[in-house]
Amino acid sequence: IPVVMAGVIGIYGLIIAVILAESIPKPNVSRENVYSIYTGMAHLCAGLCCGLSGLAAGGCIGIVGEYGVRCVGYRASNITLFPNKTESAGYSSVPDQDHSGDSEDLSGSDDQNKLFVGMLIMLIFSEALALYGLIVALIVSQHSFSCGES
Repeated sequence: IPVVMAGVIGIYGLIIAVILAESIPKPNVSRENVYSIYTGMAHLCAGLCCGLSGLAAGGCIGIVGEYGVRCVGYRASNITLFPNKTESAGYSSVPDQDHSGDSEDLSGSDDQNKLFVGMLIMLIFSEALALYGLIVALIVSQHSFSCGES
């Protein structure tokens, strides 16, 4: 899930890049530039807004994804994290499966589901940071002033 969300953030940057590249006019025949400093600064601010919000969202997604996989993913796939007892000091010793035969569930699947839902909510809100940056970049990129205007 975090990898897909990170890919979406990259697509946000691609959208802004295409919009900005298409809005840059070519110089006219007399080699006069009609691309003003005002328009250039608006495009710079739009790119920085989308890029920096994507950077912040990507950092959040990376951190939440890493800890989410550590908390949820290892237990779900039955991978042994620690080959010996000295490395497992300080971690929970709740067994992954109930071997005692009684009906009480000791596997922690309820806690695991709560962690997954919490991780998913944090990922969605982290993605919203990049979406807000995309919206602001789209608004800022529409500001322009042509040098040929009087």
